[in-house]
Amino acid sequence: MRITTITNWAYGITVVLTALSGASFIMSSRSALQERSAVEEHLVLDTLAEELALGAEVMSDEARLYVMRGEERHLQAFQAEEGKERRREEAATKLAAQALFPAEVAALTEIVRDAEALDKIEASAIERFQRGDKTAAQDILFGAEHERVQNALLQTVDHFRDLTATRAASELEAARARSNWWTRVAEVMLAVTGALFVAVLYFVLRRRVAMPLLRMAGAVNRLAKQDYTVEVPIDRRGDEIGEMNEAIEIFRTNLIERERLDAERRTDQHRKDLILQMMHRVQACQNQEEMTDVVVRFAPQIFPGLAGGLYILKEGNMSLMRVGAWLDPKQSAVYFPAAECWGMRRGRSHHSGVNGADVPCQHLDHLEATLCVPLTAQGDMIGLLYLEEQGEEILGLTGPRLYLELIAENVGLAIANLQLREKLTTLAVHDPLTGLFNRRFLDERLQQHVREESGQPLVCLMIDIDYFKRFNDQFGHDAGDLVMRFVGQTLRETCSSVGSAFRFGGEEFTVLLPSLDEGDGVALADTLREKISSAALSHAGQLLGAISVSVGVAAFPTGGSVETLITRADAALLEAKAKGRDRTIAASGIKSSRNSVSPSSRKP
Repeated sequence: MRITTITNWAYGITVVLTALSGASFIMSSRSALQERSAVEEHLVLDTLAEELALGAEVMSDEARLYVMRGEERHLQAFQAEEGKERRREEAATKLAAQALFPAEVAALTEIVRDAEALDKIEASAIERFQRGDKTAAQDILFGAEHERVQNALLQTVDHFRDLTATRAASELEAARARSNWWTRVAEVMLAVTGALFVAVLYFVLRRRVAMPLLRMAGAVNRLAKQDYTVEVPIDRRGDEIGEMNEAIEIFRTNLIERERLDAERRTDQHRKDLILQMMHRVQACQNQEEMTDVVVRFAPQIFPGLAGGLYILKEGNMSLMRVGAWLDPKQSAVYFPAAECWGMRRGRSHHSGVNGADVPCQHLDHLEATLCVPLTAQGDMIGLLYLEEQGEEILGLTGPRLYLELIAENVGLAIANLQLREKLTTLAVHDPLTGLFNRRFLDERLQQHVREESGQPLVCLMIDIDYFKRFNDQFGHDAGDLVMRFVGQTLRETCSSVGSAFRFGGEEFTVLLPSLDEGDGVALADTLREKISSAALSHAGQLLGAISVSVGVAAFPTGGSVETLITRADAALLEAKAKGRDRTIAASGIKSSRNSVSPSSRKP
């Protein structure tokens, strides 16, 4: 029941009880009035009876004095009193006609009769006195009959007064009892009204208002402190407090929902910031290894509930190789043919393992929720971004999937750019025939060594294929190219662990060996010569014959500066060719005059 209904009912009952209390007080007051009326009536009757008795005695006295003395004033007093007596008798007659008890009426009638009889006796005595019969008049007034009638009158008056006193006392007691009863009724009504008021105050103000408001205030204070775990008391009585509790619960639910939305917004903003940071770093990567490290570091931060890996197309774009992984993915193979992935086939993201709703990729070990996002650039397949569920992150949601595709697009473009850069770099610094570094890259290495000024030892080998023109003239240029590739491969295999090999130009090669001295360079040069000379090459079914090389060795800092390193090694090479070829000559073992020979002045 609503509080307003309770208070309205309580107000109505209070008004009714108050009205009843007022009516009881009115009835009690009326009883008091009746009591007063009974007293007044008793006084009137008692006074009338007393006056009748006194009037009769006064008339008797005046009549006796008149007949005894004969004075006219006594007669006049008798006559005046007689008029009063007549009026009293008339009043008594009227009272007898009112609501008096029968005994009272009889007594009052007898009083009037006795008074009239006494008046007749006294009037008769006065009449005789006036006729001159004084003795007879005195005998009448002082006789036994007059005494008898007068005594009877007085006795009747006393009896009447007793009756009226008894009746007045009875009526007074009844009126007092009624007044007391109505007073008690009024008091009871007032007590009930007070009790109802106190009960309503306790029940409504304390039980239905104060205590629920106290609990409500505690819940509101906790909500103000962003403690959304508070349970709002549910009041199912359907009153105003219950409606307020329902409103607070709705408010709490809205706050929780707003907090959830704010948390999602903050998470989404944090995810966007991480994606932006990742994209900035991806664009700044110099090679695929750096880019892979960036993806592996940022992917678990952006999607903490998704494990995955980064795959790159290898072997003529036929197979995918995982180059990086995060959070230990377990379902996809490390290496698999590109055709086993439906995402690679379709050229768009593919969601596998969702209640069998779609075809699973063949490279998966288990049919669980996974997502394959192909990496493309300019319509070409670059690789694959693979993810699988491990936490609360859901692959099917639009938000995460959109971000994944955005990341895949940027990573694909970055990989394509890096691959293009690597190709351009390879073309810029490598010799297309032998695969060795070219003359331009050699110059950059030497300049870098000069700029560093580290003083680190550096050995330079200048290598020339002996009688190379013979292979071109006798077997054709293809045979000459074969010899060049063979020598380049031998240099790469022998020197890759200790230095770098370069094609200097024509049939000449250069090897830079950091951290070695001249003796180590001579030993390595002899090893190269032995490997090359021991090979038996053939072209178009014809043996090409023996292949030999001449080597000049120069060192830094023992033999001179880095700027003269090539010149000194070239001078040693010329010395080796001058002494019959197929040998190694160190720059420190030739005459100083030969050290100044420019490479352009050499003869084959």
